[in-house]
Amino acid sequence: MLNILIVDDSVLMRNNIKSYIEDLGHKVIGEAQNGTIAVEMCSTLKPDLITMDITMPDMDGITAISKIREFNTDVNIIVATSHGQEEVIMKSLQAGAKGYILKPINENNLNEAINNIYGSIKNNEEYLLDD
Repeated sequence: MLNILIVDDSVLMRNNIKSYIEDLGHKVIGEAQNGTIAVEMCSTLKPDLITMDITMPDMDGITAISKIREFNTDVNIIVATSHGQEEVIMKSLQAGAKGYILKPINENNLNEAINNIYGSIKNNEEYLLDD
């Protein structure tokens, strides 16, 4: 089981992602509507994984990723973006994201993005101990 922080300015998107994460057997430990709040929450909650929207008010996802990487190099970050934003995806990966997911997000493509980073969670003993 992974402890996950969801970052998106859309309440509807956060609720959808939360539902998918819980259906996949992981735990949502926090939600943030912009990058500034995400940076603060990451420093206190210490999530295993962050789903990070890119386009948000106050602080965008790429800036938030860079700031998080200044104090936490262990957390894995998956960016969520729309089709046709290859340049944004590349900037996100350069800032420290470990993967990306194209919107619209559904349970299957979220699970695939998580498994691309962690492999099959069921085969990873470190996470089996958290169950």
